[in-house]
Amino acid sequence: MTKSAWLLGAAMFVLASPGFAQDTQSASSTAGPAAADAPAQAANAGDIIVTATRRAEALSDVPIAVSAVSSESLQNSGASDIRQLNQLAPSLLVSSTGSEANGSARIRGIGTVGDNPGLESSVAVFVDGVYRSRSGIGLNELGEVDRIEVLRGPQGTLFGRNASAGLIHIITKKPSFTFGGFGELNYGNFDYVRAAGAVTGPITETLAARLDAVYVNRDGFYHDVTNDTDVNDRNRYFVRGQLLYEPNEDLSVRIIGDYTHRNEKCCGAVYIDETVAGANRNLLDPTKNTIINALLGLGTPAAAFSDPFSRNIYPTAGRSYKGITKVWGVSAEIDWNLGGANLTSITAYRDYTSNQGSDTDYSTVDILYRAPGKAAYQREFRTFTQELRLQGSAFDNKLDWLVGAYFAHEKLDLTDNLKFGNQYGRFATCRLVGAFGFPASFFSPGSTSCLSPTGRAVLSGALAPAVNSPFGAAGPAIVAGFDRLDSINNVGDNNALYRQNDTNYAFFTHNIFHVTDTFDVTLGLRYTHDRKKFAATFNNTNTICPVQQANLTPFLATPLAAAAGALINLSCQGNATSELNGVSIDDRRGESEFTGTAVASWKPSPDWLVYASYSRGYKAGGFNLDRSALKPPIFIVNGVPTTTFAAAGGAQSLVGNLQFDQEINDAYEIGLKYSSPMFSLNIAAFHQRFSDFQLNTFNGSVFLVQNINGCSQDLAGADRDTSATTGACPKNQVGPGVFSSGVEIESAIRPARDLSIGLGLTVSNTHYRHDLVGNSDGVPLDPALRQLPGSKLSNAPAAVATGSLTWTPPIGDSGLTGLFYVDGRLTSDYNTGSDLFPQKQQDGYAVVNGRIGIRGPEERWALEFFVQNLFNQDYTQVAFNTPFQAGAANPAVFPAAQYPGATQIFSAFLAEPRTYGVTLRTRF
Repeated sequence: MTKSAWLLGAAMFVLASPGFAQDTQSASSTAGPAAADAPAQAANAGDIIVTATRRAEALSDVPIAVSAVSSESLQNSGASDIRQLNQLAPSLLVSSTGSEANGSARIRGIGTVGDNPGLESSVAVFVDGVYRSRSGIGLNELGEVDRIEVLRGPQGTLFGRNASAGLIHIITKKPSFTFGGFGELNYGNFDYVRAAGAVTGPITETLAARLDAVYVNRDGFYHDVTNDTDVNDRNRYFVRGQLLYEPNEDLSVRIIGDYTHRNEKCCGAVYIDETVAGANRNLLDPTKNTIINALLGLGTPAAAFSDPFSRNIYPTAGRSYKGITKVWGVSAEIDWNLGGANLTSITAYRDYTSNQGSDTDYSTVDILYRAPGKAAYQREFRTFTQELRLQGSAFDNKLDWLVGAYFAHEKLDLTDNLKFGNQYGRFATCRLVGAFGFPASFFSPGSTSCLSPTGRAVLSGALAPAVNSPFGAAGPAIVAGFDRLDSINNVGDNNALYRQNDTNYAFFTHNIFHVTDTFDVTLGLRYTHDRKKFAATFNNTNTICPVQQANLTPFLATPLAAAAGALINLSCQGNATSELNGVSIDDRRGESEFTGTAVASWKPSPDWLVYASYSRGYKAGGFNLDRSALKPPIFIVNGVPTTTFAAAGGAQSLVGNLQFDQEINDAYEIGLKYSSPMFSLNIAAFHQRFSDFQLNTFNGSVFLVQNINGCSQDLAGADRDTSATTGACPKNQVGPGVFSSGVEIESAIRPARDLSIGLGLTVSNTHYRHDLVGNSDGVPLDPALRQLPGSKLSNAPAAVATGSLTWTPPIGDSGLTGLFYVDGRLTSDYNTGSDLFPQKQQDGYAVVNGRIGIRGPEERWALEFFVQNLFNQDYTQVAFNTPFQAGAANPAVFPAAQYPGATQIFSAFLAEPRTYGVTLRTRF
């Protein structure tokens, strides 16, 4: 989307605000008995009572940037998990990639990227005060929700777990001492069925209970042509039971238990071409890119390389994306008024298990796969948390004080069975035949090592001296290397196990000094200690890799280094080698950080609030749970190129390469809030500086994790070249590497009792600084990240506008009401890939949802029709380097400036198409 088009679109959006208005805080309350436990709504437009500061306050009185989404807004938008919040909160973006278990949430353009469970979330997710280990866990069903609060910027002095970029707090409906409940049935296209319900009421005068349940089933959005099935389906259920014990007005005990089960196939991906991003031009042309010939020659249909938004995918026959997710947990929250202070205790245990089979290369050719089952990248989180808060007032209510403590112990087990597929060896040799620029007559996918008889004779030197081998006397050894590579099939990890034990404790305080009746100063401080223990045991069946290393390593110091190196790289990709079979490694790390906040706020009148703040946020360091990060396939020891773990002193001596450091955010913010019965306005301007920003990216072969920092010294472009050894920075010159600045505007308008309009706009510049390095010691930036210096972060659009309109007119005097609801999100251009290759660019777009219906008296029943993505907008969530699929260099067609990945081709996870259906709901 061009700048002029964006400005025109934004202008049209504002002028058409009744059609694109945002109702992040409902102006009309939900009627009926089942709404009795909702929080009291403030009288002013857009105001809702929130607990973002651990005190019940009107949103307009809270001196932090927070969006509060009411239960009615969630119901109207059709939200069943945190992804739908995208439509209602302009500074938030939630997406999912290779597994919904690892969805990513971003606030102000900042979030944790990728599918590596070793990285904690920059945006923390809490449900009823309980921290969830990774933000993707919030993609589960939620049951009936009271409200969701999205806090922007660093958090740590109010919540048990710290967060460097922000947090999402989901507050569910609690039990009521008045009998009631609801039932809801949805049916839509793709055979979508969602049934949900709840019942609540008293058991005794002091004990109430509530039970929520949800069942969802839906066909997938992708059609697997090869296996004649659908992918990205829904098949899940959720149950939550609660008890609320209130023996008197001073004591409340809430016990929650929940269980989620998902049996689904996720997540398919398609090849992308110039129809998705113009920079992909010619990459899928077999006359220009040799990798396409290899894929076609090994069975990929030509249709796989066109029309990505047909959502037809062509994985390997027999491969599956089937996965099982089981989540359960219990928590107990005690709120006790001790007289002079209130004590809150939240004790919780969470158990999360998820595995996901996959055709990991996303192609018809069997290159990489994970067989479904308990070893298919199975992530198991077992987390115990305890939070204590004591708060009260002192000095004649001049001071509102809060002190707290937090403890968490988490066990993470990751079991993997990633293997080379049954065609890996042939694919790899075909890739090399093309990459080495051999004559077309040498290329023969049906022959051993992809070499025709002529090609084999020439390369092995059998026709010398009439026709000499390009490898000279080493021809037979190189051809033997081709043959060994050709034999690598169906080998790899056999239940490789990674374990991480994390113990985290913190002490925090948050204090509000009422200097005058209108001027407050808030000071908060937190001390956090985090200690992680790591261990891994490998079981790898690739016996060919060590043979290749033994036979080809001597050539690395000769003119044949390129050929030998390519054969070793593809034979030992990602350190898949039986040299690691039975090998165990371990490591540990510990860190302590002080973080905090300082806020000055002033209410010049009851309707206005002005504030300024500084906050320091923190996210713990950890371990990259990926063997590929231990070492590169070829490295230098004492000036000599070598390949084996033994030559490096063993795998244990390399375990430090898996560590990454903690992430720090220094954030500054000024804000203004206005609230009146018909209109509210919240404005925040922010500037954030991230040091040791944790970045996870896939370079087409392996995953990389680096801490991104900036260098105050001019690196003269060395951070933008292809060398891994240039671009170092003196340690005393290293500073923040990521900056995020911008302005957020949220407004609610209530021109009539049955009409509410909301608008949101975020304009931001979230970017890497120039002159980047790879950690706080100033090591060079990885060449795969050479597009980063001076560029915007991935999934960080410069401008996002959201809006919603809710109209509930009465229908005569019958007690019936109508419903007309519409929401929209308009986004400017952004790049979806963490390495920022231009092939991953996403043009700006708009997504519009709607709902119309009729509701009975006191909303005891409702019939509604809904549509999501009304205009069937096609766009990508995340684009990525398709694993191992790059051809021979062809700089005449693919110059480095426009094609930093050369002939690398790309795939993408697509956003959902248009869905529509009907909802029948009853309340009692």
